[in-house]
Amino acid sequence: MIGIGPFSIQVVTVIAAILVAWMTARIVSRRMPDMPGKAAGSMILDAVVWGLLAARLGYIAQWWEEYSAAPKSMIAIGDGGFTWWLGVLVAVAYIWRRTRSARTLRVSVLGGVMAGVIVWILAGGVLALFLRSAPPLPDLQLATLDGQSVSLREYAGRPVVLNLWASWCPPCRREMPVFEQAQTQFPDVAFVLINQGESTQKAQAFLESEGLSLTDVLLDPASQAMQAMRSRGLPTTVFFDAQGRQVDAHLGEITLPSLKDKILRRFDLPPKSGKDK
Repeated sequence: MIGIGPFSIQVVTVIAAILVAWMTARIVSRRMPDMPGKAAGSMILDAVVWGLLAARLGYIAQWWEEYSAAPKSMIAIGDGGFTWWLGVLVAVAYIWRRTRSARTLRVSVLGGVMAGVIVWILAGGVLALFLRSAPPLPDLQLATLDGQSVSLREYAGRPVVLNLWASWCPPCRREMPVFEQAQTQFPDVAFVLINQGESTQKAQAFLESEGLSLTDVLLDPASQAMQAMRSRGLPTTVFFDAQGRQVDAHLGEITLPSLKDKILRRFDLPPKSGKDK
């Protein structure tokens, strides 16, 4: 997994695109007569706010059934739940409306938006290339809760959602019911939850106290999986296709809408008809 500090590469990409848009708008506006760079920069930032809000609300609307069941998850923006194309459209519409009587300002601001979008698209392409070269599903020897030895490679042949967790980690604890629901809704996907650095007694006690029924919980006392996955913290969720290739990763707490979205997109699974139970 790659990123800068606590931020994932996806977040870093969006921030970089916004900075490029802001700088480009200011530079272009300074080259135009009687056009202060601050005006263009301010409008870019205003458009970003409205665009992000629209992108988040659009995503919530798309996954309304899941979000309405857990309203607090609507403000958990760390799950990466944004409908980006809608955010860009709203940002452009906002700029177009605000610059109806200032065509010169419109040119500089929209030029900045275009530059930011280009950077965002190129960065997405680089990230896709990185994922293609990411390490495959590691061949680690771990243990089940009843002490049986198991290799991660045994899960190859079907999509795998691998989650690294510990009972002392609050976001890990909060997201556990999400995986319990997902394993029921996606029976063709293996949800493998690997406890990091804790004893069988601690892991088992946590699962029993929360009343969780998870099918594939493994123990990793030496935290080998964190090293193999290049994880920078807990919880970490990594997605592998049926060939064992890494296709996505998520650092931090993940919500049910975000988890289902990644599964449907990355594993090319058809949406389930009717309401998921």
